[in-house]
Amino acid sequence: MRRLLATAAVAVCLAGLAGMLAATVVLQAGWYDASAVQPHFQFVHTLIERGMQQSVRFHARSIVAPKAAAGALARGGALFRQHCEQCHGGPGTAMSVIGLSMQPVPGPLADAGRRWKPHEMYWITANGIKMSGMPAWRFHLSEQEIWDVVAFLGALPALTPAAYAAIEKPAAGAGQEPQTAGTRVPDRERGKLALTQFACQSCHHIPGVTGPLTYVGPNLDGLAQRSFIAGKLPTTEANLVKWIRVPQEIKPGTAMPQLGVPERDAHDMAAYLMQATR
Repeated sequence: MRRLLATAAVAVCLAGLAGMLAATVVLQAGWYDASAVQPHFQFVHTLIERGMQQSVRFHARSIVAPKAAAGALARGGALFRQHCEQCHGGPGTAMSVIGLSMQPVPGPLADAGRRWKPHEMYWITANGIKMSGMPAWRFHLSEQEIWDVVAFLGALPALTPAAYAAIEKPAAGAGQEPQTAGTRVPDRERGKLALTQFACQSCHHIPGVTGPLTYVGPNLDGLAQRSFIAGKLPTTEANLVKWIRVPQEIKPGTAMPQLGVPERDAHDMAAYLMQATR
């Protein structure tokens, strides 16, 4: 029996190595079609989807869903129309061109409340899904707003197209209450995560942050050792917070966009950058 198990284990390892080698050859040769007009093979799609489902259930297992707050459905519906409809559509409402052309297709959420439990829907909304286009909303919506969206998703299967169309979208500019740093100590690890959630690595090389090999913005490695930020402000953590939040006020016309980073997030991001670039 031991010999049989050992033989089986070796066979599995060899098969795995052969699979990895074959995949490497296909990718390196450029044979895999990475375009969005060519869907994944069905077995690839099924494998990724199954892995995603298991991942969500595992990572969300300790979350306890609170009782829905008063007015949660109304608030959640408005937030859904503002942030989710463009990719997922709604009852009687098509997704936008963005959602229609994505691979994998985001798909409608009319049955999300039947397929997922509330704490799982919270985890997905808060953390997003890697390589699917689904963003992590926890840096852009408050805790209560995410649970409001979850409450709405639970009611969505029973919503008629007319009832959905009657939900008013929030006014332009409405959203999460501004965060304030207060007297809290900046959280560097949270700052590292915040940098990814505001896509800073899409323009900058940032030590410790995974991202593309990009040269759009300056390399931030060694930032803490530089004399000035943007050639104007002495390099201090407080000045870096200002630059992250209001770059256009400090240097009008700069290519650095104003991302609407809340004060708390900016303090965490600056703390990480000052430590990681020393």
